[in-house]
Amino acid sequence: MREITVDVETWPIAGAFTISRGSKTQAEVITVTIREDGATGRGECVPYGRYGETVKDVAASIRVIGKAIADGMTRDELQRAMPRGAARNAVDCALWDLEAKQRGLPVWQIANLPEPQSLTTAYTLSLGEPNAMREAARKAAARPLLKLKLGGTGDDIARVAAVREGAPNATLIVDANEGWKADDVLPMAGELARFGVALIEQPLPAKDDEALRGLACPIPLCADESAHGLEGISRLAGLYQYINVKLDKTGGLTEALSVMRCARRRNLKVMVGCMVATSLAMAPAMLIAQGAEFVDLDGPLLLAKDRAHGISFEGSLMLPAERGLWG
Repeated sequence: MREITVDVETWPIAGAFTISRGSKTQAEVITVTIREDGATGRGECVPYGRYGETVKDVAASIRVIGKAIADGMTRDELQRAMPRGAARNAVDCALWDLEAKQRGLPVWQIANLPEPQSLTTAYTLSLGEPNAMREAARKAAARPLLKLKLGGTGDDIARVAAVREGAPNATLIVDANEGWKADDVLPMAGELARFGVALIEQPLPAKDDEALRGLACPIPLCADESAHGLEGISRLAGLYQYINVKLDKTGGLTEALSVMRCARRRNLKVMVGCMVATSLAMAPAMLIAQGAEFVDLDGPLLLAKDRAHGISFEGSLMLPAERGLWG
């Protein structure tokens, strides 16, 4: 008989994390722990209000399915029993971790994936006034890949110009978090191209992204809030050149693996992203990030502290996770 526990944890952010929809100073995560015959598996998720999730509701939905998990529900059965989203992510990753501990094999071997190698992650600069973002960029100028949060206002070009001044050699990704209007995309992209921006993430609200179809944009576009699981990937292939795969959206590693394969078949390139969370959430994401064009798994770097056995970072280089953490 399995035992499952659900814990809500609060992790302080170093300073504040600000995007176009608001600002926060702490990350609330839900940790699922499954124990069976002396082995322990863990998974972590971040409920996201943008998708109608609350910490209370996500924790409650995990507890509801807890009896079925305790009775031996498999990962495949879980995909049918729960909708994709944060709750399923935590349970799915805990089941992967539990199996790895029980079999004495790393998850990458069980899933027939390549052995994980070190990865270079983007480092996120929160939305702010141009001068503040310039200073943040200067402090992060040694990092090779910076991701800028933009706000959908007339200051966005000034923000990018300021960051480019502060970090002249970094590759830049900009993330509008659905903050632009359809008529903004081409003029903004033309301006941003002058600063060497490599990718624009989710320029429009997901409900409006049909306006991107056939757009001759000088910078590749990446779907984030428009990309969730397997459903809808075919449509995205006509709107975007990249998709951002996050385990809290796909509902765990199991569907994320399928999403990666489907994206490749549709000639979509991939960014693997995260919410602001601890290394426990990054470890499974690192497995799918091995084949991604862009990696954005800087969650632990944005926290004031990480959990024990957290992923080691050498600047922006992520070392493979210890099995004592996950997998």
